[in-house]
Amino acid sequence: MKEVEAAVAKGYHRVKVKVKRGKDVDYVAAVRERFPEIPLMADANGDYRPEDAAHLARLDAFGLTMIEQPLSYSDFYEHAALQKQLATPLCLDESIHDLADAKAAIALGGCRILNLKQGRVGGLLESLRILRHAASCGVPVWSGGMDETGIGRAVNIHLQTLDGFTLPGDTSETSRYFHEDLVEPAVVLDDEGFIEVPRGAGIGVEVVPDRLQKYTLRSERLR
Repeated sequence: MKEVEAAVAKGYHRVKVKVKRGKDVDYVAAVRERFPEIPLMADANGDYRPEDAAHLARLDAFGLTMIEQPLSYSDFYEHAALQKQLATPLCLDESIHDLADAKAAIALGGCRILNLKQGRVGGLLESLRILRHAASCGVPVWSGGMDETGIGRAVNIHLQTLDGFTLPGDTSETSRYFHEDLVEPAVVLDDEGFIEVPRGAGIGVEVVPDRLQKYTLRSERLR
């Protein structure tokens, strides 16, 4: 709870809590009681099984924006069956590796919200294809992070400015994960909880060569 309170005090407008079997309903209830109005979601990272449907339905009481990836990444049909038993929208994350996955998940009805990670789906072009398809189907999209350095984080920020990203993403400021990043400027949260889009050339940030060298564990030269 202290981490949630600190994040809200910092200016974050949405809270995502990690849940798993044995740590879910009571945990979510406590956060919702403490913050009755804040957008709240639960991320299971595939920890549940189809037979947990009745238990997961208890989360409907807390007005969650979504339950993210409750079942295994390969369980497209199972997610569709689970969604029919829940009022809370299901969001797929680890299940989405390309446009074909997104099409299947949406068509089956197991993906009312989509978490698009450009690093997972192969970059910007595939991300755009998925975004356009989701938008054409009326499926809200948001962008998750994969603990990127400032390079990937800058790309994510630019991507999230596009039409179709209708929910707040998982982008946080640099200091949450790194004492020192590889780029300048660092990603920071302003007093109102917003992140400014990098405005430099290219992706808007510059790699600091000395830092890159400092943290390099291995390098190869290709001729």
